[in-house]
Amino acid sequence: MNTHAFDFDTPTQARKASPLDSASTWWLTTLDRMERSTVADPAIRALQRGIRSLPLGEVRDLLRGRPLGHPVHPLLVQVPIGCWLSAAVLDIVPGGGHAPTTLTAVGLAGVAPAAIAGWADWADLPPEQARVGLAHAVSNAAAVAFYTASLTARLRRHPTKGRLWSVGGLTAVAVSGALGGHVAYRQAVGANPTA
Repeated sequence: MNTHAFDFDTPTQARKASPLDSASTWWLTTLDRMERSTVADPAIRALQRGIRSLPLGEVRDLLRGRPLGHPVHPLLVQVPIGCWLSAAVLDIVPGGGHAPTTLTAVGLAGVAPAAIAGWADWADLPPEQARVGLAHAVSNAAAVAFYTASLTARLRRHPTKGRLWSVGGLTAVAVSGALGGHVAYRQAVGANPTA
């Protein structure tokens, strides 16, 4: 009988880390460093002050989702994310026709409301969350640039280029979503939006 197959005495540390464990450790370490880095703090403080000084009145409460009892930004991002993910599916399904182009355009149109609500939330974040939130916004800007290039290529009848640009866009959206999820859940931002 092979006793090594049932060796329960092997310490956890001695086991080889899986690729997922290694990726998770790298990601969380990167986020922890980002939270502690003060390099962007002067720009963050200036942006936050500028956003808070906008004379939005009751619109600020709407953008922050106070009437709903929770932030509205996560709700609004469903439009661009849903459209772009659907476009990616239709890009690989035969006979998608013009639908991916339409979905890419609708996704781009949905960015502005989601971004405005996101900036309204971000303006009141403490430094650790604001640092990660700024990286989230940069990733979103990259996604918008990729999808704008994708839409331009599609409209110019270069569907292969459009598909390639959208792959970059979807990658940026995934990074942005992971950063946004970190801010919203690991850092518990938005748990009490009425405060």
